[in-house]
Amino acid sequence: MNWIPLTDALQLEEIRTKSPNRPQVIFKHSTSCSISKMVLNRLERNEAPAAFDFYYLDLLKYRPLSNQVAETFRVSHESPQLLLIRDGKCVYNESHTGISMDELIGEAA
Repeated sequence: MNWIPLTDALQLEEIRTKSPNRPQVIFKHSTSCSISKMVLNRLERNEAPAAFDFYYLDLLKYRPLSNQVAETFRVSHESPQLLLIRDGKCVYNESHTGISMDELIGEAA
């Protein structure tokens, strides 16, 4: 998995801009949560589609940015959380053990 660190609010506009042509995925991860670690490991064991950009947001370091993600893409904050952005909008939003690479790929098709 080739994660792009999500560390700055300016990246949210970049994600929106790229999303009509290329699926954008945001994984919100709490480094202190065992469920979040399990989900991260599950994601990394799967083959990531080359056509997607995967962003990794460390919730403990960037909590205000996490709140901005929720506001920008009109989702409730959860942790862990996986968002799929297409055409500037969140079209898939899953959290905790519901997060699945197969389901994500299916939603992007």
